[in-house]
Amino acid sequence: MPQPARRRALLAGVVLALTCAAGATSALAQSGKTVRILVGFPAGGGTDAIARLLSDKLKDALGAPVIVENRPGAGGQLAAQALKAAAPDGTTFFISHDHTISILPLVTKNPGFDPARDFVPVAGFATFVNAFAASGGTPAKRFDEYVKWVQSQGGKSAVGVPAPASVPEFLVKVIGDKYKLDLVAAPYRGSAPLIGDMLGNQIPAGVASVPEFVEHHKAGKLRVLAVLGGARQPALPDVPTFAELGLAGFEEVPYYAFFAPAGTPQPVIDGFGAALAKVIEMPEVRNRLTSLGLAVGYMPQQQLAARERAYSQVWAKIIRDSGFQPQ
Repeated sequence: MPQPARRRALLAGVVLALTCAAGATSALAQSGKTVRILVGFPAGGGTDAIARLLSDKLKDALGAPVIVENRPGAGGQLAAQALKAAAPDGTTFFISHDHTISILPLVTKNPGFDPARDFVPVAGFATFVNAFAASGGTPAKRFDEYVKWVQSQGGKSAVGVPAPASVPEFLVKVIGDKYKLDLVAAPYRGSAPLIGDMLGNQIPAGVASVPEFVEHHKAGKLRVLAVLGGARQPALPDVPTFAELGLAGFEEVPYYAFFAPAGTPQPVIDGFGAALAKVIEMPEVRNRLTSLGLAVGYMPQQQLAARERAYSQVWAKIIRDSGFQPQ
């Protein structure tokens, strides 16, 4: 096909996709139905804050009421099960990061859902990294100082994680093995209660996502000592990566995305995706997400699906090599 004809065909495809998306959004607005965004973690946590920021703008982009519904528990498992049970009519979506979609099926024998069968990816909007932080009552200001502090405590210490059998828990084990420390992962029901205990100096350290830690780090209430990923984070430019500290293998970064029940019509998915793409380009939304430590970038449905598969493959090997048995 000649180049001008190819460009015309591409343009026609884009116009058609946008027209279908607009039609789906219009149909949703005319129905008068409320859109639910399920969140698998408690109110007050990082995922909840992101969901509420986006929902506030999505209601205008979709032309329909949008509410956030928290279904905390089991690392997002309860919210995922609620998504599976929801009608595929375009009124229920699930905002999730990697743990529920990619990790839970690897560490749980019967999670109550199969992402490949029960869900359909809608669109992604950001990536982020996890971080290791020390509580205010812990004297360490750098990661090597933290290691020395644990050694001074007999080589044993607790590290809080947002959920059992999560990426943070596996990171705690890898850190303990590398530095010959007896680090005990203490699982919480989400990042909000974990950080609450860290701020109260009830636990000396924790692993969670940068969005959950960044504001407290900037306020001096806790100290982020290292981050995962292949590069330092714009929100924390002075904090080294674990790779810089000699702990490689954690460069594949997790994602934030929306999912819908299997069977949701493609025009509805396209419409929601188009609305999301519009919202994250709003300067106030992009700036806020960036300030929370997210790398904002739209991922259409197929790109999100490919990223989820690649992420699951990386962590399947790490989990298998750790000797962990699904429970």
